[in-house]
Amino acid sequence: MSLVSRREFSGLCVAFGSVTAATALNVASSTAATAAERTVKFRDGTVVSALGQGSAGLGKGKRPQAEEQEALRTGLSLGMTVVDTAEIYGSEEFIGRAIAGQRDRVFLVSKVWPNHVAGNGVAQACEASLKRLGIDHLDLYLLHWPNGVTNISAVVTAFEKLRSAGKIRAWGVSNFKVSDMENLFRAPQGDRCATNQLPYSIGDRDIERDVLPWCERHSMPVMAYSPLGGPGAKLLRDPTLARIGAAHGCSAAAVALAWTIRNGNVIAIPESGSVVHVKENAVALLLALTPQDIQTLEAAHPLPRR
Repeated sequence: MSLVSRREFSGLCVAFGSVTAATALNVASSTAATAAERTVKFRDGTVVSALGQGSAGLGKGKRPQAEEQEALRTGLSLGMTVVDTAEIYGSEEFIGRAIAGQRDRVFLVSKVWPNHVAGNGVAQACEASLKRLGIDHLDLYLLHWPNGVTNISAVVTAFEKLRSAGKIRAWGVSNFKVSDMENLFRAPQGDRCATNQLPYSIGDRDIERDVLPWCERHSMPVMAYSPLGGPGAKLLRDPTLARIGAAHGCSAAAVALAWTIRNGNVIAIPESGSVVHVKENAVALLLALTPQDIQTLEAAHPLPRR
């Protein structure tokens, strides 16, 4: 394990702002040990941060847009460089403004709604997303849901045409069950799917039963949305997370996110329009939970019985 200099330690304290000095020291000393857990590799060799940023609720007036844009940019500066959006979120134009001048730092993800895939719909939806974002390509383009899609082979063909044209770098899916994934892989070139985006958190572990192991067997990373518990971020009020966070000198959010990205094959995409909250989230990139921490969390939030 490498040591950090006083200058590097001070830099961590400044970067994370609201985090205590004890936390900065803890995360600095664990940097070498957790390096593999802070990034995720796709099957094509692309490496991204294990912690990104969601945007479903951004740009809608909950906070001043300038504040939300500063929060997103703060996340980028702290290494949360995967940014997720979708055509139905209404946040693409907001994201485009927020990342202006920083496109090369961002791994940008958007999604096509299943009702828009018929005919030339995938290509048209992609062009519309690119225009709203003000960019010339997406790093990853996802089919938002399998619902109502009767010809997955046609969708794969449309994605592959976009990839060949340089409009997207890779494609994937979202909210696919194991049966959906198997159907996808039976389609020609369906095994080029880069990821499956799914709900996953310490409070919602259902994918551990089937689809998460399936993706792991196929060396496919999972993108975890709602890693803080979904609407209302209910996990932030969880006493077990708060207790473990207090022991590490960090927030419950950092603990929840560190658990989600613990194995190096999950990318978590929490959403926040607050600079303070983004800084708290970013601590998860350097927070090493102990085996006892993980055991305690999973005992408090066991996999539900079916």
